[in-house]
Amino acid sequence: MTPIATRPGPHLVWAFAFSGLDAWAIDRPVDPDAAVERTASSPQPLLWLHLNLADQSTIRWLDADTDLPAEVRELLVGPDTHARALVARDCVACVVHDFEVDFAAGATSRVGALRFALCPGRILTARHHPLHAADVIRRRIDAGVRPDGAAAALDLIVTSIASVAAKTAAELAAGVEAAEDALLQDDFEPDAKTLASTRRQAKQLHRQLGGLRAVLARLEEDEDLPDDLRPAVERLAQRIASLEGDVRGIEGDVRLLRDELDLQAARRTNANLYVLSILSALLLPATLVTGFFGMNTSALPFESGSFGTLAAGAVAAGSAFAVYLWLRAKGFLGGG
Repeated sequence: MTPIATRPGPHLVWAFAFSGLDAWAIDRPVDPDAAVERTASSPQPLLWLHLNLADQSTIRWLDADTDLPAEVRELLVGPDTHARALVARDCVACVVHDFEVDFAAGATSRVGALRFALCPGRILTARHHPLHAADVIRRRIDAGVRPDGAAAALDLIVTSIASVAAKTAAELAAGVEAAEDALLQDDFEPDAKTLASTRRQAKQLHRQLGGLRAVLARLEEDEDLPDDLRPAVERLAQRIASLEGDVRGIEGDVRLLRDELDLQAARRTNANLYVLSILSALLLPATLVTGFFGMNTSALPFESGSFGTLAAGAVAAGSAFAVYLWLRAKGFLGGG
């Protein structure tokens, strides 16, 4: 793809112009007319700009863009990061969550905000930090995906986020299943830190998908939502709800696994306490006997004679054996 150079403008991460099945990358496309000239044969050219909000030139450019409704500009450049959606005039704008990406480490567990606006002939996506879904969108476009309007662009954005979430959920589910098999079949306990990390990632994924589902539900309920977007919103809402259910299932499996680990730990603790209790019961009479004969008083039994120590030891052993027989008779030792 040969880039098209236009006048200076915002800090772009990437940008594309679409005309039917054709698409080409654009360098710093501020003026949509430059893209329209390349798409003169298409009745509805589409321009997609992915902006870097960490650069002040992008903020200034958006503030000066009078074609965008004021509410949309505020959503794109505002400080709020909670999931939200609005419909203003002929534009639909949303804030959704996605996992950030480090160039060295790849995907991270940090959650960032992806802001986007769907307007006639123009799609704006923006972020402060690199996001995983934006990379997926770029790869899909490079692979041949050609959105022909706002509905297709919304589908591409949401399905890219969903694909990342589905991949993460599949990895978490596989890890939980492996831990369950190791515990139930091989009696091998999973690492507590790994299990806690899995639970944390599942909770983050649940919150991300819950926010996205809430955004789509908000759009569904908005009477001003363009008619061409409503079928896509309804279809995407069902897909996200299904994926959110899968993540809830993973959270439930992690809780069950954690409960099983706690149950086995409690059983081991009870078994250890049982052994200690039996030992204490057996040794207590002998300890009492030895304590009695250890008193430094006069006229102790067996004080005189050659076999006093053996006699006292026999009394201690006999008392312990008597307790053993009593415990066995009561069923504490598995006997009658």
